[in-house]
Amino acid sequence: MLALALAGCSRRGEIDPTGGIVAVRSACPVAAIPAYTGDITLFNPTGSTDARAIDVVADISNLRSTCSEGAQFYSEATFAVNARRTDATAARQVTLPFFSAVVRGGNAVVAKRVGQVVLDFPAGQYRATATAKAGSYVDKAAATLPADIQAKITQKRKAGDADAAIDPFAQPDVRAALQRTSFELLVGFNLTQDQLRYNATR
Repeated sequence: MLALALAGCSRRGEIDPTGGIVAVRSACPVAAIPAYTGDITLFNPTGSTDARAIDVVADISNLRSTCSEGAQFYSEATFAVNARRTDATAARQVTLPFFSAVVRGGNAVVAKRVGQVVLDFPAGQYRATATAKAGSYVDKAAATLPADIQAKITQKRKAGDADAAIDPFAQPDVRAALQRTSFELLVGFNLTQDQLRYNATR
């Protein structure tokens, strides 16, 4: 049996005294970087994708998030942008766009914002690093499992009971509720279609 701890101090993977494994589900949005959006390549001349034309390469790293609780959950993600250029002759400033999006149920975009991160390359330096942050608000009620679904998940089951071998997470209404109340804060570079295609096919 898998017991779901919706709150409290239990840690993921602990053995519950009454039997089963405790899994901790947070109602706060989970921060993540979508596939193919965690790095960006600028070319000179623009439009070229030849390796010899690579101008600046940057990636997002060290993504961390915090969450504060009130009538709404406020999540704030911080991250670093590390960049490398091919010509370090002169001092240069490069501005890169990034997005932050709140996604519900894995596919519905609730909100999206676009920001910018500025990288300063001193003369003679090939590398530069900058930090940025993004925030999101999620209604607490929308991210909380209904009481009847919580009861289905956490109800005690004994060997020999008719439902003892039934995984509560396999029930359609439970799966639907978990998806409906799951939110993510996605962060990545705000790429053009050509930049996204380059990342996906290189």
